[in-house]
Amino acid sequence: GFDGRRAPDYAAARKNEGTNVFKAFIDDVLREVKERQLVLACHSVGSRDRMMGLLKDQGFERGVAVEDWAHVSDQTLGLLSMVVLPLEHGFQNRDMIVYSESDVVGQRMQRKQRRRNADRFLAEASSLHPGDLIVHADHGIGRYEGLETLDINNAPHDCLNLTYHGGDRLYVPVENIDRLTRYGSDNPDAQLDRLGGAAWQAKKAKLKEKIAEMAEGLVRTAAMRKLKDAPRFDANDSIYHDFCARFPYEETDDQLRAIAEVAMDMQRGTPMDRLICGDVGFGKTEVALRAAFLAAIQGKQVAVVVPTTLLARQHMRSFQERFEGWPLKLRQLSRMVTAREAKDTKEGLASGDIDLVIGTHALFSKDVSFKDLGLVIIDEEQHFGVGHKEKLKELKADIHVLTLSATPIPRTLQLALSGARDLSLITTPPIDRLAVRTYVSPFDAVMIREALLREKYRGGQSFLVVPRIKDLKGLEEFLREEVPEISYRIGHGQMSPTELDEVMNGYYDGRFDVLLATSIIESGIDIPSANTMVIHHADQFGLAQLYQLRGRVGRSKVRGYAYLTTSPKKLLSSNAEKRLAVLQSLDSLGAGFTLASHDLDLRGAGNLLGDDQSGHIKEVGFELYQSMLEEAVAALSSEVGEAESLGQGQFAPNINLELAVLIPESYVQDLDLRLGLYRRLGQLDEAGSVDQFGAELIDRFGPLPPEVDHLLRVVKLKLVCRSAMVDRVDAGPKGVLLGFHQDRFPNPAGLLSFIDQSRGMLRLRPDHRMVVGKSWVSPLMRLQGLQQLIEELAEVARIEQAA
Repeated sequence: GFDGRRAPDYAAARKNEGTNVFKAFIDDVLREVKERQLVLACHSVGSRDRMMGLLKDQGFERGVAVEDWAHVSDQTLGLLSMVVLPLEHGFQNRDMIVYSESDVVGQRMQRKQRRRNADRFLAEASSLHPGDLIVHADHGIGRYEGLETLDINNAPHDCLNLTYHGGDRLYVPVENIDRLTRYGSDNPDAQLDRLGGAAWQAKKAKLKEKIAEMAEGLVRTAAMRKLKDAPRFDANDSIYHDFCARFPYEETDDQLRAIAEVAMDMQRGTPMDRLICGDVGFGKTEVALRAAFLAAIQGKQVAVVVPTTLLARQHMRSFQERFEGWPLKLRQLSRMVTAREAKDTKEGLASGDIDLVIGTHALFSKDVSFKDLGLVIIDEEQHFGVGHKEKLKELKADIHVLTLSATPIPRTLQLALSGARDLSLITTPPIDRLAVRTYVSPFDAVMIREALLREKYRGGQSFLVVPRIKDLKGLEEFLREEVPEISYRIGHGQMSPTELDEVMNGYYDGRFDVLLATSIIESGIDIPSANTMVIHHADQFGLAQLYQLRGRVGRSKVRGYAYLTTSPKKLLSSNAEKRLAVLQSLDSLGAGFTLASHDLDLRGAGNLLGDDQSGHIKEVGFELYQSMLEEAVAALSSEVGEAESLGQGQFAPNINLELAVLIPESYVQDLDLRLGLYRRLGQLDEAGSVDQFGAELIDRFGPLPPEVDHLLRVVKLKLVCRSAMVDRVDAGPKGVLLGFHQDRFPNPAGLLSFIDQSRGMLRLRPDHRMVVGKSWVSPLMRLQGLQQLIEELAEVARIEQAA
């Protein structure tokens, strides 16, 4: 039997910078292979093939792939059987050692969940289309024309074809796709830069200074929050668990994760600042309810801030329902309540008598004060101006803030992406939810009549929404003349509160079929029986607005329909057309996040700290701006030393090796997907993640063709070139030429002794290029040889940096 000892673990070897964990593993295997039977358990077919390749690269030829555990014992001694078996840790006994993949390479070659989970989704979604504006970090703004396979040194190589000012062309090899970012909004007046001009570098440098100032402000605010103390709430409280158990639905995974993250934040003792971005109707309210309960039951006051009186009323209902039977006092504050009630509520808040208040902007007014405020929840945040938000921040810098939003306005999305705020995404729809069908067409009386009647006859209600109060009259006539079978009422923001309340209550109780209204209904109204919406003059609404409006329907198990109609006589502006097209394409559930990123593209994100909307982004495009900002923030939050090393790695080595480097069409048919994969590959920053990516490709698309294998190897070579400060690798028949970045090497003395030790294989030319005088049997062998050589060079460079 097995005596249950663990197999050797190579964690120590992985942590040690200089050691090669595969070499250490192979040495052990060669020592043991004569004595016992050896098995390596891999997590998937992809990672097994990848491991085999990696061991072969180190010269180990004894690995054999085995079908399954039953066939392991057929293998003779002297070989390493590689089998697909999900083992976390290996084990051994007298006659056998089973290594697990995790023992060797660490947490198996799974995709590391970096903080930017959302990023992978964006990278594959934001694929490039011919005609898109694109920014090259060294050459500026150009236009992307398409993917072309060029013959470079007699080997096919995928390149991106860009045109610049005056029709100049630039071909970027796919492994350097990380130098490119999307410019964002295709505004027609964006100027293409000149290739080889100095203007771009100057513009970039100037912006870098501005960004550094901004980052300082951001980091300071975030750091101030981290230093402050905030009340701690204990989520292990049995009362809290009791409350959670009363939630009548099944929570989705994302919802549970968001709830757990919020609870963690509230236990930590520093002020929470979290953005919950979840699609319309995906259960953000439950996250808020639990946070509010946690704070209130432990004796702090909670304020829920909403943009409209209607929403305040609706939240009041759902909070009252969930809080029933608990000793908590809830009140609302908005223009819907009488002056007398408002006065009582304000007094109750000041005396601490009231535990939770739900209100509109009225909560910001001077005469509202709290006795002991512990948590502020902001719902539908896109409706508050920057002014209101700043006021909230001033309210107390040391309270917890939880923000809920279906389409976070770009500025907050940008804050969250830059890590200054925490972001939780809820992207899984509740069970049984169907996506809303969206149609875009000119206003057609017959179609609209049919839509409204169909909804009436399936027992539901409809919304008819117009952009301006003066449009109500025309549609009222249309309803009276064309659809007399239907009963309707009108609602808009200039009615008296009581009147509006009466209309909304009537609609809520199903007393009439159609609500003809302005966009006052766009936020958070939850009427499950209303499942058809017609939006008139849809081109006059903004993207986020249309999205919110559409989210009012299809909230129960019935499919919702949204008709975006435009005026038949008027031509749409290209931007309006784009908005409607985007909305139609976001048919999937959970698209709010994609939408906000689209909106970033269409509008630019505005200045993060203040109201200076959309300014700097115009100059370098959104993605580059974002990454410059992230770098600036990272540089400030970490020590200065790290910031310097960041600067070093930011160049793209040029690698020409006479090898076919591409993802062939026969392997991945879809062009957008190929580009998305190239983009993700461009963002990888360590050899391990390139291997994980390789394993994922095998699992998704089958065994790697040689071209793809070359591509992955070239990306790894590129990473090691960066640490060795090598920016050119040119292969010829007799040898290879290496160029150093800015003709400098961090450790010149070390380099010279390295060349001396090479016994004449390496020599330095007067132009600071290094010649490798060696010919290899095949281009692939040459690539492997160079990988080794440049790794050694990187070591030499590293010694200097350590010294």
